[in-house]
Order: sequence, then C-alpha cells, then structure tokens
Amino acid sequence: MPNPFQQAQFHLSVPDPAKLPTDTGLEVAFAGRSNAGKSSALNAISGQKTLARTSKTPGRTQHIVVFELDHDHRLIDLPGYGYAKVSRKIIQKWQHALNLYLTTRQSLYGLILMSDIRHPLKDSDLQMLDWCHQANMPVHVLLTKADKLSRGQAHSTWHQCEKRLQKDYQQVTTQLFSSKSGTGLDQAREVLANWLFSDGDDVT
Repeated sequence: MPNPFQQAQFHLSVPDPAKLPTDTGLEVAFAGRSNAGKSSALNAISGQKTLARTSKTPGRTQHIVVFELDHDHRLIDLPGYGYAKVSRKIIQKWQHALNLYLTTRQSLYGLILMSDIRHPLKDSDLQMLDWCHQANMPVHVLLTKADKLSRGQAHSTWHQCEKRLQKDYQQVTTQLFSSKSGTGLDQAREVLANWLFSDGDDVT
C-alpha cells in the first residue's frame, strides 16, 4: 500500500498561530509531552528520517511546525507540553500559542496524542483529552516507545489505557506504537489517512 505521507514537506515554523497558513483544508496535529516521541513518529509515518528534527533534550520543538502533504492537507507538529529544560517564560509562551491554536484553528480535524507507554496518560495528557472531548474532536493516542517493554507488558498497559479512556472519552482510540521497531506504523497511517482523505481523494 502506497504511503500517502511520503510526500510530506517542511513548509514553515512559526511561534504564533496567527502566522500559520490560510485556515482552509484539513490538518491533523501531533501533540504530547516533551520527549514523548512526536518528531520520531512524524519521521516514521512519513518514511523520512529527517522530516522532523529529533533530540534527546525535552523541549526541542519550540514552534508550531507545518508539514504540507498538498495544498489542502497538512501535518502539524506542536510544541511539547509538560517537562522541558527551558525557562518558565518560554513554557508560558508555548502554552499560550498551543491554546490559541487549539481553540481557533478551523481546519484542525483531529489530534494524534503521543504518550510514552512507560509513563502513560499523565495529567497534562488528560487535560488535552478533556479539551478535545469538549470540542468533540477525535483523538488517536499513540502509546509510544512500545519497544521499551516486553510484548506482554506493552499489551497489558495498552488494555489498561483503553479501559481507562473508554470510560470518559468516547472520541478517543488507542494503539501501541514504536518508531524504532515499526510497531503500529501501518495502523497509525491508516487512521491519519481516514481523517484527512475520507472523501476518497488521494494526495497529489
């Protein structure tokens, strides 16, 4: 099956949502705590090793980064929230930009939420899920770094998270994911493709 995200290209990086491209078409945002694996997931899904910059230092992504698939479809890499080795002033600036984007962006269809499977569903993740639930926005949770656990541990954690989320968040689906081993890669691409190209149009 062709990868519709292989054509993703860096478009721009902005600190202010007001400087984003025209608010038309459809886009899906990638969110998560700092160092949850957002950039690695974007690289794996697109099949491009260097599409998004990765770093072992939490807080590397400090702007809203736009990747274009075509004129009407985009992937958005949001600043990580939670722990980051940056000043409080910068963190507050990120939070303002993130809140503004999530509450005003009309072309935002859904959210891919990264959560490290070793420390899943922290309070900041649940706050993000609360907002999306109130906005009736679909969310797909990638339990990242699944390769760090045994197969049995990973599936047990996944089932626990599924049970917890289904109780309060009907708009949320979950899966195991590892950008390193490729676990869940096809499933993540399928969810994204269904969200962005459900009308049957292909990336051109």
